[in-house]
Amino acid sequence: MAITAGTSDGDRAAELEMLLPATCLFHSLSDPSRLVILQHLQLGEHRVVDLTEHLGLSQSTVSKHLARLKDAGLVESRPQGRASVYSLLHGEAITELLAAAERLLGLTGDTVALCPVHGKRAAAESN
Repeated sequence: MAITAGTSDGDRAAELEMLLPATCLFHSLSDPSRLVILQHLQLGEHRVVDLTEHLGLSQSTVSKHLARLKDAGLVESRPQGRASVYSLLHGEAITELLAAAERLLGLTGDTVALCPVHGKRAAAESN
């Protein structure tokens, strides 16, 4: 997945194209509510109403987040009566990814949080 120096425009475009799935994956993880949903689903299956109560968000908002995670192949759902029950797909890999992110955050300290483009202040201004 690495971009190499000294490549032609066509090669660079191909390399960037190869990175598109990773870009989409990280974009699906870029919302704090979706990360909380993933952490909550690490505990086991949950209905939308359970996640709504835990997050304090509307049902439609939680459903949209779940749809995004489902589109990314991170969660799955199954019908249970009139409700849908959500669970993690690839739970072990998601746990490893979140643990790796925690390790990286430990190494970078406040650098990410203080970043003027993606840090806390930027996130607050975009809301």
